[in-house]
Amino acid sequence: MPLAFVLINADLGTEEELVKELKKIEEVKEVYVVYGVYDIIAKIQADSMDKVKDTITWKIRRLDKVRSTLTMIVVEE
Repeated sequence: MPLAFVLINADLGTEEELVKELKKIEEVKEVYVVYGVYDIIAKIQADSMDKVKDTITWKIRRLDKVRSTLTMIVVEE
């Protein structure tokens, strides 16, 4: 199954609210608030790579509190 990790920069002070919104998305399997350059990391998994890409583009990046993202697609062996 295609898998990706999305690093998210959120609006200041909205991390917990954004985590709740992310957990409502079916393809989001895990979400964590982290310290460092990014505020949140989300694990995305779906039946196809197109579904992973659509989830990131249309469901995650469109959330109001998301400022920017960095996507890392896992290479399957």
